[in-house]
Amino acid sequence: MKDNNIEDLLREAKPVVKDDPAFLMETRRRMEQVEGIKKEVDRQHKNSRIILIVTLAAGLVLGMLAMAVVFLFPEQIQGFQNGFLANVRNFLQSYKQYLFFGVAALAIALGITLGSGRRSSIFSA
Repeated sequence: MKDNNIEDLLREAKPVVKDDPAFLMETRRRMEQVEGIKKEVDRQHKNSRIILIVTLAAGLVLGMLAMAVVFLFPEQIQGFQNGFLANVRNFLQSYKQYLFFGVAALAIALGITLGSGRRSSIFSA
């Protein structure tokens, strides 16, 4: 259907609403329910944004610590011979040239996330 047909149909249909207090009360109740749902969605969006920011910041800090350990203290990590720390040591030594990319990606993602929140709050005011 074309937009013109829909507009014409809506202009011609002019529904008549009876002056019924029950109808108005029901409409208000439904509008309040819709507002409640919108508030809940906004609350969940805010919580998920906070979790995203905390996770990105934690990843950034852990990545910088891993880079510092690998590049500044290479002798100390040679002492890890078995277990989980040996696996971490092997991973860090194998991919230490790529750690910069991961930390940079986390920093950029954190900046974009923080920047997008400010922009939306500035323009909504």
